[in-house]
Amino acid sequence: MKYDVLIVGAGVIGGMLARQLSRYELSVCLLEKEGDVAMGASKANSGIVHGGYDPVPDTLKARLNAEGVEKLFEVAGMLHAPIRRNGSFVCAFGKEEEPALQELYKRGLANGIKGLSLISGDEARSREPMLSESVTLVLDVPNAGIVCPYELTVAAIGNAMDNGVALRTDFEVAAILRENDGFCVTSAAGEAVRGRYLVNCAGCYADRVAELAGDRCFEIVPRAGEYMLLDKTEGMRVSHTIFQVPTKAGKGILVSPTVDGNLLTGPTATKVDSPDLTVTTPEGLETVARLAAKSVPSVNFRQVITSFTGVRSSEKRGDFIIEPSGVVKGLLHVAAIDSPGLSSCVAIADYAIEQLRGMGLSTVEKKDWCPTRENPHRFREMSDEEKDAFIKANPAYGKIVCRCETVSEGEIRDAIRRNPPARDIDGVKRRTRSGMGRCQGGFCMPYVMKLISEENGQPMESVTKKGKGSYQLMGKL
Repeated sequence: MKYDVLIVGAGVIGGMLARQLSRYELSVCLLEKEGDVAMGASKANSGIVHGGYDPVPDTLKARLNAEGVEKLFEVAGMLHAPIRRNGSFVCAFGKEEEPALQELYKRGLANGIKGLSLISGDEARSREPMLSESVTLVLDVPNAGIVCPYELTVAAIGNAMDNGVALRTDFEVAAILRENDGFCVTSAAGEAVRGRYLVNCAGCYADRVAELAGDRCFEIVPRAGEYMLLDKTEGMRVSHTIFQVPTKAGKGILVSPTVDGNLLTGPTATKVDSPDLTVTTPEGLETVARLAAKSVPSVNFRQVITSFTGVRSSEKRGDFIIEPSGVVKGLLHVAAIDSPGLSSCVAIADYAIEQLRGMGLSTVEKKDWCPTRENPHRFREMSDEEKDAFIKANPAYGKIVCRCETVSEGEIRDAIRRNPPARDIDGVKRRTRSGMGRCQGGFCMPYVMKLISEENGQPMESVTKKGKGSYQLMGKL
């Protein structure tokens, strides 16, 4: 079969584009080189919904960030993806930093962001008592928020698949051939998929995909950001996302609650040679701790439960690249989507569809399109009455597998069965939070493996942590 649209990359951008395209009478296929969705920057970022004050006015970033915030809140609600409007504070430490903050305020007004205000350090501390005494001026950004990026990606792709979109995982693009009426895309394993239009949403690999298609018109600069995630005992240190005045390297080290009640600190911003360099370093983590303590001195870093590194894509022009190829007919680049890409993801998808229409794609709306996704029935969020009803209907909900995060067997079995299905331990973790708690899967992992084995009819020894040979068991004794 020849699809109408092929999308390379099943991160939050490719996934949201697939979801927005699924409302039309089109055949769409999403191609992902890893064994699951949300395996790149979409699983390792700050999860911040940026308010729109930072992008330079009259850039694509500024436009789509301003448009994207409310669109994201609306769509995340439809998909039951965890999201919360907690607002953000951008802090100046002393008179020398205050002009930069005032410039951000003016930039936000130019971008059309409503509700921004400059408040004194004392007023900010009256609302955030843990904020450093050194903070003298704060940009208050009430429209900002926090979201779970990988759950959003899973939900968007699941909704797209429920509406007919095909997903091919373990499909690493190795060759792209331009044919008379479209493209033939071949994987490293020799599988071939054909489509009339090709959309390059490959994140840090977008320049390589462009080159395979015959249009190396930009170069992605991968930047690594190291983070530390703290236990829920630290989650109430602040209610807002706390930023420092940004630098040329990025928005700086933040301190933020997460939608799940933890505290997140980071990221650094280091240029790396490859998107695969996701190691953490003693130097990077020390920088995160030191600068986070500058904003919120009381953070107890003995409560760190995990650290990680995410690599985001940037480009020397400093703006999103969402444009048709100038040399390859039918190819659309959606590249260099660094911050605020997550905040803008729905607006980016809508803008990409506008570009596809301009390239000749016909979009006729489906009569039976379903924009919503069933609630994942998070057991930890249910009332006692709801828990009782679920257990009576399905006794698997009465067995708690992950004690740290109160995740039931019923939720895990559902995650393995519904689109896009979880195939490995980390896939279950991203969908249900089983293994996300203080013990990091020390207690629940064996039972999660057993459930994957049962649901997929595979031996326990073949269950992996994150695909591609990451086996946990050597065999039976």
